[in-house]
Amino acid sequence: MSALNTRVSILALACAVSSYSVMAEDSSLTNPNISAVLDGYYQTGDRPLAERAEGFGLGETELALSANIDEMFYGKVTAIIESHDGETELNLEEAFIQTLAMPYGLSVRAGRFLSDIGYLNNQHLHTDSFSDRPAAYRAFLGGHYFDDGIRLNYVAPTDLYWTLGVEAFKGESLRAADAHGERDFDNLGVYSALTKMGGDIGIESSWQLGLSYLRNQNGQAYAEDEHNEEEEGHDEEHAGHSHSASYTGKNTYIADVVYKWAPNGNYKYQNLTVSGEYFRVTDIFAMEPGHIVEADHEDISSDDYHQGWYVSSVYQFSPRWSAGIRYGQVDTYEVHGDHLHPQQLKESEVSLAWHSSHFSTVRLQYTHQTGTNFDGFEDDNILTLQYVMSLGAHGAHQY
Repeated sequence: MSALNTRVSILALACAVSSYSVMAEDSSLTNPNISAVLDGYYQTGDRPLAERAEGFGLGETELALSANIDEMFYGKVTAIIESHDGETELNLEEAFIQTLAMPYGLSVRAGRFLSDIGYLNNQHLHTDSFSDRPAAYRAFLGGHYFDDGIRLNYVAPTDLYWTLGVEAFKGESLRAADAHGERDFDNLGVYSALTKMGGDIGIESSWQLGLSYLRNQNGQAYAEDEHNEEEEGHDEEHAGHSHSASYTGKNTYIADVVYKWAPNGNYKYQNLTVSGEYFRVTDIFAMEPGHIVEADHEDISSDDYHQGWYVSSVYQFSPRWSAGIRYGQVDTYEVHGDHLHPQQLKESEVSLAWHSSHFSTVRLQYTHQTGTNFDGFEDDNILTLQYVMSLGAHGAHQY
């Protein structure tokens, strides 16, 4: 009996040592990365489709935990704390696992995560060079689109960087208006396909091109729903807090381009980033099943579409200072009575940021906005003073 106990004790000790050895090879197995991001601001006015309101406020306070689960899987959880109209909300932005050792350049991500469509969407808001996302993102993706689903990615074994991906999501935040709560939405509502390609130009420059397609099974708005929403103050809802898209359609096409430059390839002291994206959302309206098309909706056509775009340039001219300019525009439609109202929003922005370190930014931004048929908003000049501070370990930013 004593010999048996000795053998069991030795076996247990061997397993414990082996387990500790595996964890020691990757410190994140025993010491997960824990981080927080603080975002506060003062703003002199309201902006259409934006979450930041006039006056003092907090942006997204981010709490994140990530680690390699083992040699096969990585996991991450990101919670967002937000304050709006005197109320504090806790949202789960990310809770996913990702494979680490699949063959042939494949990887799978499952759970809740940021979609990889477009250029900015897979990046957290605190990494942006401006206080808010471009108007196109706010209108068509609710600022940034995250959802419950699965993604399959493939990185091709080519000299140029080339990746392809497909995604499937629940799609709740991209559902069209449902004024009566009677629509039978698909539970698996959003599918996307994307490709990105990039490379270097010498040692100082690099580039990336991307194309994305998003199929939204629940994206077409019924004309009657849009009319009812308008009567109940639809525009005011657009101005309020929501991570849902304000304008949806069945098909969304996105093209993006990025160019980066740094002297001798050293991004620490100086660097330039120029980027732009174009969105087109088609098949935006449909007639309710069984509804007879009447003359009062004769202006609604299957050819109607929303579109938006932006172009930006950010130059870090010293290790602690950067400046950026951005112009963006969205052109959308809403049903008003017996006809469509075209809407247009234009934003010209200039920002100046001071970076005490890689973990802290204080930003002053000027925005000139002009809008057509956005109820409750006027042409305005807005100043925003913002701070973004990171605490704890934080992963590398996307390209």
